[in-house]
Amino acid sequence: MNPPRTDARRHHDPDVRGFASDNYAGAHPEVLAALAVANGGHQVAYGEDAYTENLQQVIRSHFGPTAEAFPVFNGTGANVVALQAVTDRWGAVICAESAHINVDEGGAPERVGGIKLLTVPTPDGKLTPELIDRQAYGWDDEHRAMPQVVSIAQATELGTVYTPDEIRAICEHAHAHGMKVHVDGSRLANAAATLNVPLRTFTNAVGVDLLSLGGTKNGALFGEAVVVLEPDGIRHMRHLRKLSMQLASKMRFVSVQLEALLARDLWLRNARHANEMAQRLAEGVRAVHGVEILHPVQSNAVFARLPHEVSERLQKRFRFYFWDEAAGDVRWMCAFDTTEDDVDTFVAALKEEMART
Repeated sequence: MNPPRTDARRHHDPDVRGFASDNYAGAHPEVLAALAVANGGHQVAYGEDAYTENLQQVIRSHFGPTAEAFPVFNGTGANVVALQAVTDRWGAVICAESAHINVDEGGAPERVGGIKLLTVPTPDGKLTPELIDRQAYGWDDEHRAMPQVVSIAQATELGTVYTPDEIRAICEHAHAHGMKVHVDGSRLANAAATLNVPLRTFTNAVGVDLLSLGGTKNGALFGEAVVVLEPDGIRHMRHLRKLSMQLASKMRFVSVQLEALLARDLWLRNARHANEMAQRLAEGVRAVHGVEILHPVQSNAVFARLPHEVSERLQKRFRFYFWDEAAGDVRWMCAFDTTEDDVDTFVAALKEEMART
């Protein structure tokens, strides 16, 4: 058979990389190869395919024998579906003020999921039992949304990472109040790479009820999953996924990507590399006078403060985002395909722009 014809043309320079988001990276070649393997022929739609079935075994190898994965299109969809599954119509979710579900999902948990978010300011993006207690009250107050879930991000939106003991303390505290614990794990692999422990060590082993498992930021083309760790009390996941427009008809192409990442060590290799590049970037930045690193660099993110005009000039050479433009705070992200040369070139450019101030 002749190879399929394509008229596609490349419209970008593949050697150009930025530090705006790990979502800017393409798909890992091993993931693309897995998609090609899954292509061809017919497979039953809507998740009754061989790849989704096999994914369940892979998920259980990481998260225990009761875990079940529900592949979805994206991270916001995963969070909305997961939180709906553990809240009543009158329920609320306690989260950090900086949480992705509060800041970066367009109000989807509240507008689409119908869930009230009860936010708590945190210095480093991490909740504690004491911080949770600022919102964990009023269960019998009919005038207040009822706290039913604590949602944490691992790694957090500020790039920090919870230890297993910190998550265990949160789970014990939440469960004592009758609340579930959800983990937004869009960068769960980066946290595991930092902690150097298996995924189960800081999820099901410490009491987490369900999580959103990231794929896109770690080398997938698209696709994430809701992973239910403890099935008791988790209701109607399949109906909620469909209702939330997150049910893929050709689900094999989501599942095979997660399988490619998780069946062996690709997920960990990608995350470790991204983290190492962030450490290299932080080391270079620390040597630049006048630039302040704001948070511990524990995953693949570096948060820094520098003069606003320097950032604006630097943005003309490399893509990245302001985190707090008024304060001059920026975020630099590394990805699985960030190279040492990328980092060193960026640091050199930063030094050049700082020298012009």
